[in-house]
Amino acid sequence: MTDQDLGPTGEICFDLPSPYAAHPCGLLYLPRFIAKCHKHLAGELPKSYQKNFCRGFDRFLSMHLDIDPKQVLAAVEAAGDDEIELDCLLGEIFPDDLKAVEWNREVTHKGQTKMGREFLAESLTNMGHPEMIGVVDSVMDMIDFDEGRISGFSDERRTAWESALAKQIPQ
Repeated sequence: MTDQDLGPTGEICFDLPSPYAAHPCGLLYLPRFIAKCHKHLAGELPKSYQKNFCRGFDRFLSMHLDIDPKQVLAAVEAAGDDEIELDCLLGEIFPDDLKAVEWNREVTHKGQTKMGREFLAESLTNMGHPEMIGVVDSVMDMIDFDEGRISGFSDERRTAWESALAKQIPQ
């Protein structure tokens, strides 16, 4: 399978955490990576997300921790739905000093270089929303915009998903 085969499909995973969500250990984005691992293992990660699975921010976070993203995937697989076991397994592969403040500062600024701003502008234009250039000013914002946490792109689809989800939850 080539990267082209894994290109955008329009599928959006509204149930993934925001990249701004922090894990109890303090690392932003980690809950999202873990959730993507669960979806991947269940065969539920859409093609539009597979292209950057264990790459992109997944890899950046792993490089920050000096581990391979596949180690996180293996820990998620071994722990299943047991969050306590997962924390124990991650504790075994993560360094003692997570340097969370350093990581959090770095990840929130991805996309703010000249090249990054050009990428964001091109992506927003391709999405049909050039008016969001300068409003969406980081890759994390782009993820939240795409998934409807920043208003303007997939609002109706996110509202429909939330409504369907609410109907499934017993009151």
